[in-house]
Amino acid sequence: MASRPTKQLPHEKRKGEAALSDFAEYVEKQQALRFPSSASRAAAAGTSATAAAAQSAPAITLASKAAAAAAQTEFEHHEELDDILDSLNLSDPAPRVRLRDLLLSTPDDTDSLQQLADVIKERLVEGHGETVFDIGFENSGDGMRLSRDEWDVAYKRLAQAAQKLRADTQLLLTKNVGGELDGAPTRDKDCSGKVMIRQSPETVEDVIETRIAVVGNVDAGKSSMLGVLVKGDLDDGRGKARINLFRHKHEIETGRTSSVGMEIMGFDSKGHVVTSDTPGRKLSWEEIGKRSAKVITFTDLAGHERYLRTTVFGLLSSSPNYCLLMVAANNGLIGMSKEHLGIALALNVPVMVVITKIDICPPQILEQTITQITRILKSPGARKIPIFIKNHEECINTATQFVSQRICPIFQVSNVTGENLDMVRSFLNILPHHGRYDADAPFEFHVNDTFSVPHVGTVVSGIIKSGVIHAGDDVQIGPDSLGRFTQTSIRSIERKRIGVPAASAGQSASFALRRVRRKDVRKGMVVLPKSADGGSPKVHREFVAEVLILSHATTIKTKYQAMLHVGPVSQTCAIIDVDRPFIRTGDRATVAFRFVQRPEYLAPGDRLLFREGRTKGLGIVKSVGYDPSKPLMPIKQTGDDNATAREEGRVDVKNDADAAEHNGSAVAGGENGEVKVGR
Repeated sequence: MASRPTKQLPHEKRKGEAALSDFAEYVEKQQALRFPSSASRAAAAGTSATAAAAQSAPAITLASKAAAAAAQTEFEHHEELDDILDSLNLSDPAPRVRLRDLLLSTPDDTDSLQQLADVIKERLVEGHGETVFDIGFENSGDGMRLSRDEWDVAYKRLAQAAQKLRADTQLLLTKNVGGELDGAPTRDKDCSGKVMIRQSPETVEDVIETRIAVVGNVDAGKSSMLGVLVKGDLDDGRGKARINLFRHKHEIETGRTSSVGMEIMGFDSKGHVVTSDTPGRKLSWEEIGKRSAKVITFTDLAGHERYLRTTVFGLLSSSPNYCLLMVAANNGLIGMSKEHLGIALALNVPVMVVITKIDICPPQILEQTITQITRILKSPGARKIPIFIKNHEECINTATQFVSQRICPIFQVSNVTGENLDMVRSFLNILPHHGRYDADAPFEFHVNDTFSVPHVGTVVSGIIKSGVIHAGDDVQIGPDSLGRFTQTSIRSIERKRIGVPAASAGQSASFALRRVRRKDVRKGMVVLPKSADGGSPKVHREFVAEVLILSHATTIKTKYQAMLHVGPVSQTCAIIDVDRPFIRTGDRATVAFRFVQRPEYLAPGDRLLFREGRTKGLGIVKSVGYDPSKPLMPIKQTGDDNATAREEGRVDVKNDADAAEHNGSAVAGGENGEVKVGR
């Protein structure tokens, strides 16, 4: 009988929580190096140019160098502030026409209309096909001071400019205009409003895609909520809405999700949910994809502790843009909810909370749940600002500002009565695109599921991390158990079950592969472009990572084994070297890992998470490969200590070999796997 783990002490728990927030910021900076955006590349080019200029000027003093270093540090720490300054055009030397003049120009002034269309086009490119336009405010934030008649002219003019770009407008919120969308009036009585502008996609490839991972404790109402949102009909309180989301017979019988379920929800260019005209009928993915301008892909994950491995795999492999945490009002944040929240925070994914079942929850219990959620979100580990969405105005304002990861919107809904569900739909409609993808980088695709389709062959699905792929391209998939890649080509590409000629970075897609059998592909493989010289990409059995220990009752030393998750890769790993004698809860350390079963394709900057039952730690890959001759912590020993170490080494190696032979699996054989003692 296995002994129960020692309970963590309160001060150890606080240490782990405090370290999590700091480490998440470090991981985010490393991710910027792994997947640089175009703005980051431009900034890097500017920085390198500045450095070259500094080298050519020998008269720079130490003080000026220190100032330059401080300025560079400030730049790295305030990326959000830089985005705001860029949007205000404070550094733009060219004089620009005021937006007020463009919006209030005469109907026959085609030049002003074209200028306004160019402004909108620039914003649409930044927002991946959609943007929220503030009528009543200039780019600098100054008010336009519009009267009621001027507001009507400005809105009509904006709609005309949007039509030139095949875009539709949707009025989200107004101030001092009147009507059901009017928010709280302002003192100055000036008219203003927020307008969503969304382009109609020319092809299915141009549809905006946002991925949301749905997590929470068992019985929190995750599948029921998705069923109600997607289908449009309310739940009956006995699981009617969730039936369509289940993939297995035992899930229908128990009412508990045990696999990674997928569901999509579409919005057209005018912001309306794409649903069937026939009540009760659920649209197919093909119908939703063809009628939508924006698609929300929900990843329905398991809440039960037994299926934590599946949930962690779903969270890491689906590369979610946002995380939706479901909390039952009558239960509160219990069980696996805290575990899921911790993983989402560790992955630096913006989190929104939905409190369900408010129709059956007593008021005092609901109040306790709200207090508990607020306390946890404000804790040192999360450092979030909870915002309770109670009306339409708060919903619109929070959704447009949700790019800031510090805020956490909280909804209170009922799937049976439908209370506040419209606000959730409005929020999802406005949700800005969030993610770091580079379409100009070399193609890289991570496989998170495999299928064998009759008359088609082997199909792999997953996320395109970078680059662009076309049907017919020659690619290679791997690594297999020996670290080799198989040459193949793309027969066809599908997105949301609709055939497309190409797919680009940040999109989820499925590829039909030629000359590859289903048994030769697995989750965790990568698809890469065929190399010009015919060589295979480098794969590694060993790598070095910077890790943070979140919770562990005792110390962690070398030879500690745990299940490691890196994107879609899930494999047992052993620690072969640490930069200190041992690590405890809350410690940050540089650790060398070795995959036990087979080598994998890794790159510096990849995020990892390891667990032994519950989550133990998280980290980021610093370098691939490991040189035993350069240990992370050099050990100086003399005389008898050396002899003792050699004797212990022999015993440990013998025990490891016996264990491997007993389990029938070879542990890290070959060139990397040989263990040399006392040389």
